[in-house]
Amino acid sequence: MTRYRLDDPQPPVPERLRARLEAKLAERGINPAAELPDTPESIPALEAAQLRIPIAYREALVEQPDVAAWVRKVSEGAVAPSAGGLNPQFGASGRRRIMHGPSLLLWGNVGTGKTHQAYAAIRALTASGCGVSWHATTAADLYGDTRPQAGVDLEHQLRRIVRVPLLLLDDVGAAKTSAWTEEVLFRLVNWRCQNQLPTIFTTNLPPVRDLADSPSQPVLRDLVGDRVLSRMSGMCTPVRFTGPDRRFQR
Repeated sequence: MTRYRLDDPQPPVPERLRARLEAKLAERGINPAAELPDTPESIPALEAAQLRIPIAYREALVEQPDVAAWVRKVSEGAVAPSAGGLNPQFGASGRRRIMHGPSLLLWGNVGTGKTHQAYAAIRALTASGCGVSWHATTAADLYGDTRPQAGVDLEHQLRRIVRVPLLLLDDVGAAKTSAWTEEVLFRLVNWRCQNQLPTIFTTNLPPVRDLADSPSQPVLRDLVGDRVLSRMSGMCTPVRFTGPDRRFQR
C-alpha cells in the first residue's frame, strides 16, 4: 500500500476519486469506456397486457391502415381523471385514460388476420401512454360464461364485461344462436353503443347480403338481427379483410 507524508504533494480530489472508482469497476470486470447497449425502455402497461394476450398474438403489430387510424383516434380521445365539483381549483390529475371512442368491425374470410389485428390494436393502445382497462373474449365464450350457474352472480358478470372501457368480441356469429344469446348480445351492443365505449368486433361473415351474393350465403344480419346490426353499423368503422387463409400458408 502506498503511504503518503503530509508534506508530499497530493493529487487533486477528483483524480483520487476517479482512481478509486476505476479500481472498483476493474474488480467487478466493468469497463467504463465500453458503449452501453441500446436497451429500449420497458412499458409496464404493455408488459402486463402481454401476460393476458394469447401467445400467438403477443408480437402482433398494427399493419392495416384503418386499424392504425382507429388506434390514433381512440388514444387521442383519452381523458385525464377530473376532480369533479369537489375541488375544482385543483383541476385534473393523473394519467389520461381511454373512456369513450369509436368502434371497429373487422370482417372477412377465415384466417385473413382479423384477430391478429385486433390484438395488435390492443397492444398499440397499451403502449400509447394512456391507461386502458380491457377485456377480450369470443362470442361463444361470452355466452358460455354467462349461462346460469349455481352460486354465480351472472348479472354482475355480464355487466362487468358490458361496461369495460375497451372490449374485443371475437368471432361474432360463429356460435349457435337462440333467443337467450340474442338478448345477451343485444344488451352488450346496445349499452356500448349508447355510451360510446370502444369495441372491436370480428366476424367471418359479411354484414349484409349483396345483390350478387347467393341467397344461401350466410350474413351477420341473419344471425344477430336488425337491432344489433343497426347499432353495430352506427358505432363501428367496417374494415374488410381479404386474401387466403394465412394458417394454411404457414
